[in-house]
Amino acid sequence: MSRRHRHHHHSHKHHVHLLDNGGDRRVAWAVAANVLLTVGQIFGGILSGSIALIADAIHNLSDAMTLVIALVARRIARRPSDASMTFGYARAETVAALVNYTTLVLISVYLAYEAVWRLIDPTDVTGWIVIAVASLALTVDVVTAILTYSMAKDSLNIRAAFLHNLADAGTSVAVILGGVLVMLFDWRLVDPLLTLGISVYIMWHALTDIGPVIRILMLGAPPGIDPHKVARAVQSVDGVVGVHNMYLWQIDERRATFQAHLVLVSSAHDATTRSAVRQLLRDDFQIEQVTLETESAGAECINPATIGGDCT
Repeated sequence: MSRRHRHHHHSHKHHVHLLDNGGDRRVAWAVAANVLLTVGQIFGGILSGSIALIADAIHNLSDAMTLVIALVARRIARRPSDASMTFGYARAETVAALVNYTTLVLISVYLAYEAVWRLIDPTDVTGWIVIAVASLALTVDVVTAILTYSMAKDSLNIRAAFLHNLADAGTSVAVILGGVLVMLFDWRLVDPLLTLGISVYIMWHALTDIGPVIRILMLGAPPGIDPHKVARAVQSVDGVVGVHNMYLWQIDERRATFQAHLVLVSSAHDATTRSAVRQLLRDDFQIEQVTLETESAGAECINPATIGGDCT
């Protein structure tokens, strides 16, 4: 490797490191803002008697927890692979996302329970406190969304946090509306009804977003890639007469892995054919990590499955 190339590689790694540190700082600021907001909202909710405000506070606290877990997971995910984790630690972010979404489901159930009790036994709500605190919450939610926006494209965790903050902003608007209705019309039922709405929205959001996380942890094929189409494409490569025992899964949200047995017309062009298959997978399906085992026609596995299965 030339000295110039080494210098460029070092500069690139240094640049990525700086970006990572900058991202960590933005997440840390977002955590601090959400924790302070949670304290303020709970205090305001107790003073005003608004369960909707406390519900929004709990949701904001869950966002802070989401950001903390995402921050820790980001740091763990950067660790290089080793003898105990040969694929590396990138799935730490996926595990963190599963924890976060599961927590959101539990929070949603709790908020629904509290809202139902408030519907049965409504309490007085001080509207102006609700409006003031919810307006502060809306400001913090927007600031947090801005802090995490640039990182949301590359991280499942940060994207979840970003979407949650947008949801929080919408929730804060709803709580402000509820405070206005209480002040104008003394409609006390609006508070638990809004809380129920917040609960349903959190549940819908969590159950929608948890699907891709579970898919990765269950070694599912990358979304948008049809394994049967991949198998047909591989089999169309010159020199390949069959493909079986094919596995296609995601290591994390950015990396897909392919493994298969190829049946070749002749072993004489083994290296050339495998290179062509790798190129096809890279160009057509953006699959970079590929493991291929080759067999000669007539000496292949007995009755193999095209996708999955074992070779006998």
